[in-house]
Amino acid sequence: MDRLFDTVIVRRPGESYKSCVSTNPEHRSIDVNLAKKQHEEYVKILKENGIEVIELKPLENHPDSVFVQDTAIVGVNSNLAVLSRFGEPSRRGEEESIKEVLKKEGFEIKHIEEPGTIEGGDVLVTDQGIVFVGLSQRTNAEGIKQLARFFPKVKVISVPISKIFHLLSGVNYLGNKTVAISPHVVDIEYFKGFKFITIPEDELYANNMLYLGERKVLLPAGYPKTEEKLRREGFKPVLVNVSEFWKGDGGVTCLNLPFYKSL
Repeated sequence: MDRLFDTVIVRRPGESYKSCVSTNPEHRSIDVNLAKKQHEEYVKILKENGIEVIELKPLENHPDSVFVQDTAIVGVNSNLAVLSRFGEPSRRGEEESIKEVLKKEGFEIKHIEEPGTIEGGDVLVTDQGIVFVGLSQRTNAEGIKQLARFFPKVKVISVPISKIFHLLSGVNYLGNKTVAISPHVVDIEYFKGFKFITIPEDELYANNMLYLGERKVLLPAGYPKTEEKLRREGFKPVLVNVSEFWKGDGGVTCLNLPFYKSL
């Protein structure tokens, strides 16, 4: 199985989700009940594809906590979980509840220390011994340096981004040395040696996609050009409606915290 992870953590959205941090103009129209249904469907798809899902209850005092990917970087090989230090101050504290879950799963816990910041949405893990980390509004050089120290067996490459919040909004790894990438927001020079599937500029949101293994890619519904492009490249798109998470500046990668096999 060429999957990057076999187990993930998810956290259901709470009633407070509508107060999440978002720049989306439709932020105020978030429908929490619909978000809950969409999240259930998302979890169902992961399970149907053989992924073990650890489901957590909502954290009402943290509206953004459904975007659980940002809380940590978890490596199965090294048995290590590195807890994030959020660049977005209002989200600090979310990582503490995840810490207990990761401890129960048997991981050794490390912390990104001040002044370092890192959020999981900036961390692109491959099975090529390379991890790309977005140098962004949320993740700084010190955070990246600390992460590289914790995972010395992989090469950590820093990728500056300014037009998107997180690196995974503009590039994702699809196995077999292939990346889906949006060159208008991420410099492709950093990914030399990888095969590119370029995502149409007007479908940037679709670039936040999740590789499920065996050529299957979880994709937000409503992006026909990207879907067609992936099919042409031999991938099997699996569609999920995440409209309410789009409104909260999140996507299909943001909704799970993977236990990476290659880290």
